[in-house]
Amino acid sequence: MQFKSVQYTGLGQGPRLIITGAVHGNETAGTKAIERVLAELERGDYEIVAGTVTFVPVTNPLAYAKGERAGDRNLNRNLCPTDDPQEFEDHVANWLCPLLARHEVLLDLHSFNAQAEPFVMVGPRNNAGPLQPFRHAEQERAMARILGVKRYVDGWLATYGAGVERRMQTRDPSERDKVVRYGIGTTEYMRSTGGYALTLECGQHLDPQAPDVGYRAIKNVLAHFGMIDAPRPQPMPLAEMETLSMVVVHDKASEGDRFIKTWSSFDPVKVGDQIGVRADGTPVLAELEGRILFPDVNAKPGHEWYYLAQPHQDFERYAD
Repeated sequence: MQFKSVQYTGLGQGPRLIITGAVHGNETAGTKAIERVLAELERGDYEIVAGTVTFVPVTNPLAYAKGERAGDRNLNRNLCPTDDPQEFEDHVANWLCPLLARHEVLLDLHSFNAQAEPFVMVGPRNNAGPLQPFRHAEQERAMARILGVKRYVDGWLATYGAGVERRMQTRDPSERDKVVRYGIGTTEYMRSTGGYALTLECGQHLDPQAPDVGYRAIKNVLAHFGMIDAPRPQPMPLAEMETLSMVVVHDKASEGDRFIKTWSSFDPVKVGDQIGVRADGTPVLAELEGRILFPDVNAKPGHEWYYLAQPHQDFERYAD
């Protein structure tokens, strides 16, 4: 196993951008998109005229070689350097985290299992709080709107953190920081270094259009920052956007808890809709109108089972 990155630097001033693919080894859309852009740069179809861009086609080579989500564990959780690497992903983190910290902006390309529209995960609003202090909401949301997708989701770490606080009521409080760190992935780590970042979910893993979504996003980002000689992309009109905020996570309480049907991310729910049933027969009902996210039929007791998200108008605050 070895790690590979390819870097181009233009003559003009510009941002330090990093674009990653295959953080999960079975998510190859980003790898294909990056390789397409690298081939065009190599042929001289266009060049980087300003700033620095680093491409990482395969971030987790072990998982990629296996064709599976993880090598030893999920790289996109508990991402931080360690002096005592035990799993392969620890070695990736020891290489990747310093590389991220040398950049200002991250575009992380992923895909997903179920059939659904591509979407982008954005970070928090500007804040000085203890969980994820941030000051680049305007820049991050402006970048999100030129990726070419219409669905936007925020609120991941805050909602995850609220779930951690609830679990800590019945667990050793000294474990809190460790559990919170489990919510830290590539974008969260990038924000912790003072930069900003987006996760673009390009589509279903095997969708032949998913690499095109990633390719278009890369070209748009390069043009957005003036890093290539191309027209600046127009932001997605607010009227065409679906903006969602994750607001609550529900845990699986026991092995006997089950969903009443096969749920997919972004399935709509209304107040009172039955989502599942607890092992003792208690129905699990939606407490809000919105969409279900990341339902996990294989969740272990005491871990996230599903999230709920609600529509919001946050992007209007950052519109031109």
